[in-house]
Parts: sequence; structure tokens; C-alpha cells
Amino acid sequence: MDATSSLADKLASKTASSNSLDSSSKSSSLGSKQGAENGVLRDTPFAYLDGEEDQDQKNDVTYVCPYRGPVFGALTITNYRLYFRSLPLRDQEPPVVIDVPLGVIARVEKIGGATSRGENSYGIEIFCKDMRNLRFAHKQQNHSRRTVFEKLQWNAFPLSYTGKLFAFTHGAVSASWDGWSVYEPLAELRRLGVPNDMWRATKLNESYAICDSYPAVWAVPKAASDDILRRVAQFRSRCRLPVLSWMNPRTQATITRCSQPLVGVSGKRNADDEAYLSYIMEANAQSDKLTIMDARPSANAIANKAKGGGYESEDAYKNVEINFLDIHNIHVMRESLRKVKEACYPTTDDSKFQSVIDSTLWLKHLCCVLAGAVRIVDKVETMSTSVVVHCSDGWDRTAQLTALSMLLLDPYYRTVRGFEVLIEKEWLSFGHKFQQRIGHGDNKHSDADRSPVFLQFIDCVWQVSWQFKNAFEFNEYFLITIVDHLYSCRFGTFLCNTEAERVTDDLKHKTTSLWTHINSSLDQYLNPLFPASSDRAELVLRPIASTRIIRLWKGLYCRWNPGLCTPQHGCQRTRELLSKQDQLFKHVNDLRLKLINRIGNTQTTTRLASPMR
Repeated sequence: MDATSSLADKLASKTASSNSLDSSSKSSSLGSKQGAENGVLRDTPFAYLDGEEDQDQKNDVTYVCPYRGPVFGALTITNYRLYFRSLPLRDQEPPVVIDVPLGVIARVEKIGGATSRGENSYGIEIFCKDMRNLRFAHKQQNHSRRTVFEKLQWNAFPLSYTGKLFAFTHGAVSASWDGWSVYEPLAELRRLGVPNDMWRATKLNESYAICDSYPAVWAVPKAASDDILRRVAQFRSRCRLPVLSWMNPRTQATITRCSQPLVGVSGKRNADDEAYLSYIMEANAQSDKLTIMDARPSANAIANKAKGGGYESEDAYKNVEINFLDIHNIHVMRESLRKVKEACYPTTDDSKFQSVIDSTLWLKHLCCVLAGAVRIVDKVETMSTSVVVHCSDGWDRTAQLTALSMLLLDPYYRTVRGFEVLIEKEWLSFGHKFQQRIGHGDNKHSDADRSPVFLQFIDCVWQVSWQFKNAFEFNEYFLITIVDHLYSCRFGTFLCNTEAERVTDDLKHKTTSLWTHINSSLDQYLNPLFPASSDRAELVLRPIASTRIIRLWKGLYCRWNPGLCTPQHGCQRTRELLSKQDQLFKHVNDLRLKLINRIGNTQTTTRLASPMR
């Protein structure tokens, strides 16, 4: 179980000969990988990706494995990955293999100095964004550490050294299905029933001049003129005015998203903003109320007034009810995940593991996010009331809440294609700052802007899928693949902070979409329990957001720890059982046909042998 590799790259290499994405890959002189589930590779050929080239190779490096001790082998660094392969000491012994995309690396540090005398005390330690730390020992006399350290720094953090991310070197790989076309804003609005009598689509922000962190296409109340939209934008933080995320086709109740109003300490009012929210309320004939879900703790929202922000006053905004959802900020979440990593890797105390996980508060934070989404669902579905969602700037907690509530309300978003649309729409087009939150290619590992906001959303999705095992078309491996490539920098999907930046950098033509990769080999990402008929799918999901139910996602956070990881993903085992069931059904049918034929033949023989009357 010591052999580790990126789950998201495992199957890409495994299918290199048949997958259109990797068909032009070249074989490595390193031989073969070894691998299976949870990062253990089994006899799959190592294959270079398009644009991947060797940067350095050392044949006398020791991997200091926290589970089985020092392992001697060869280390290769390409412009995409770090690859280590042990040299087997005995015949038939499978080698230890480590395969880490360089984008996963958060920081690299030298350990030991010229006077270090302890065994394996001189080398490099690598801290990864996917919960791993890796330590490699070098021999002092051949100075191999220096070149390895320099190559890792240059290739893992190219944006800090005037380089470019690997996705641009990898380029736009041709495939039969282009993932960049998965989300078309106007088509998605038509699916929701827009335009209609109360809502219209607008390209007012086509040049990104009104709001540089918003998409080019919005849906807004038909009663609001373009001039009103411009004025409302000026009264919202970062000009992120309320625009449509989702509409209930049956009741016309809506979910809209925005940022906080700029009321400040003095409690400033804005007639256009107040009128605009009334337009959103009036567009829903089923209710004369409007609910504002402020993701923040109330104390934080009040504190934001001192910075010029704040929240809507129920006195100023008529027929509006405001709720605070008590979801903490990016800094709290970053610290919480750091504690989870300490608990899961490299070693754990079984007797204290659950209490340590509880003390990280990660599960409690997940409950808060999920509970907030359920409250939105109840307002929209049960009360037929429209909801406005915001936090401070509207690109972190707001995205979590709108995306999760839409996932719970609309079965379409629980399909592979629909989930891809959901991410493209609520996270990418509406300006979640992936570059700043993840730190692609940047060596500033202690940057205060980094935070696992999107990871937390994916974790919440997994929690829901665990409670409703047949409600999702995709499986756990699909979610893990998304997380792996959130960091890898192999694809252009999660690069940049805004839609405007992606257009400027021409990602659509210069990089490959993650959805191209996934949709080109879809079978491995499908949930075998998902009903074939869409009319059997549950329309609205209401998960239990309680720490008694919410659990640590060991398949993600503990996959590098052989003492905690699950040897086989549940979906794979389920698929095997269903396949066995199909075989048994087929065998039963074959036996039934044979029995029918035998009975028929016996009856025929009996009739022929009977004397004529």
C-alpha cells in the first residue's frame, strides 16, 4: 500500500493506447507503473502526455516512506510530474511507485545541511495540496539535491519564475467531444424557462465592463432596465448585483445570487437596489415575500459595515426576511483542513482518531454549509418563496450555497453533464477565484487568499451522494478526479479567477477542458445504482445536515494512508456485484429455456409414442 499515485492520472495512463486524449503519448524509458485503487498502480505503462518532457532524473534517491521505511530508487521530474520508482530488492517484488502532478505541490523545502550525519537526514521534503507529504533523501557527495530542488521549484511554480502552467504546454487536445462546449449560458437559461413574462436574458456585461468578475450573460427581472442594473451594481460589493441562478419551472420561485450591499456604518439606502429586490419578489406570483440568505455569521456581517459593506435592513427592504447561516470565512476553513491533514497523514492513533477529527471542526463546517442549502431548498420548494443568496463578495460561500441548493432541487445537476454545467455556471462563470484559492503555479504557499472552498463543496456533494446512493449518475471516483485536477494544472478548466480572464487567456483554444477528458471515457465515472429511467429519479433531495450523519470522506482525505484508506471504492464493488447478478440472471434464463425445450421435446415424444385411439 506504499505505492502512491494520482487517482486522476491513473486511468489516463491505463487507457493510453485507446483514449483519444493520450493516444499520442510516448512511452517512458522507466518501464511500467504499478497500481490499482487508492493510488496503488498495477502493471500499467507509464506514458508521457502531449507536451510532457523530462527535466531531471536521479538514479540514487531514497524515498523515506512513513509506512515501510526507506525505499531506494530512481526519481524523474518532468514539466508535469514527479515520478519515483523503487528498485526491487527481490524478484517478483512489486516496485513502489509515486506519481505526483507538480501542480499538486504546495511547497518544497530542503532538509539537512552539510553537517547532517543521520541516515536519510539530507534531502528534500515536498508538501502537497492533496494531503500528502513526501520526503526524498539524497547523497551529499554527488550534489543531486540542488538540481532536483531547482527543477521542482521552476516546474511546480512556473508563475513565480516567468514560466507557464503545463495546461498551455499540453495544449488543446483534439477529441470527439469538446468539453468547452458543455455549458452554453443561453441554452441553460432556456432549460430553466428564461426568457419568460417576468425574466429576460441580457448581454449587458458582454465586455465585462459592469462587473469584471461576472459572466457575460445574465438573467434579470424584465421590470429592471439596463440603467437600473448599472446603478444597482454600484451599490453592491465588487459590482456583483443580484442575478438569476435557478428558477422553479412549476412555481417560478427563484434563487438569485449577489454580494453584500454597501450600506456601511451609517446604513446608507439605495432606492434602485430596494426596487430591484422588489422586482425579484414580484416575478414570483406564488409569494409576496422575499428571503435573503446571508451566508455569514451575523457578527461578521455587522463587522463588515465598518469596511463599507453590511447587510440589508428589513426596515428598508419591504417584505424581506433576512437569515444568517453562520458559515465561517475562508481563513477558518483553511485552518480546519490543515488540522484534518495532520489527523490523516502520515500516522494516526486509532483510539483518538474520531475525537481528533471532531476537534478539527471540518465536519461541523460541512454541516453548516449543507444546512444552509437545505434551508434554501425549503424556502424555494416548500414555501414557493424566492431567495437571494450572498456572503461578502459573493464568490465563495455564495457559490457553495447556490450550487448545493440547485443540486438538491434539480435532478439535472445530479447527472454527469448537469454537474459539469453546475460547476461551469455557479463556480467558474460567476468568478470563484480558483487561481487565488488554489495557488496554481505560485510558490506563495502561505498566501492568505488560499482556501479549500471548492473542495468543501465537493465534499458536501459526496455527503449527499452517500445519503442518497441512487440519486446521482456519477460516482465517488468522478468527484475525486475533479479534486485531483483542481490542483494538477493539466487542464484549463480551473485556471484563472474569472470568465473575463479565461477569455483573455484564450483557454478554450489553448488548453484542454477537464470535461473533454472525463466525457471521453465516461463508463468509469458512472454510478451503477443510478436508475436508467429519469422518471424514477428523486426530484428534490433533503439530506440530514447533522454531525451524527456527516462523516469524514476517507476515500479522499485518507487515501494515502494504508491504515485508513478503503482498499476498494464502493462503486467498483457494487458494479462487480451487479455484473455478477446480470450473469446469474442470464444463467437462469438459459436454464429456463433449456427446461422449456426439454419439456416440449418430452411432450412431443410422448404424443408420438402414444397408441392412436
